[in-house]
Amino acid sequence: MSESEERAFGEVEYECVRCGTKVTSEELAQLPEIKCICGYRILKKTRPPVVKQVKAV
Repeated sequence: MSESEERAFGEVEYECVRCGTKVTSEELAQLPEIKCICGYRILKKTRPPVVKQVKAV
């Protein structure tokens, strides 16, 4: 895997509760405050699209 694929896989993505804008943890680290571009401060962590499958016992 290349470096860009590893970073994209390990990134945590957040979504604004008010407007639904998705922001990565790296983009949030660059900003002076943790808030969305709309000014709202409540973000929720989005789930990855990969679904875990567990075998039944």
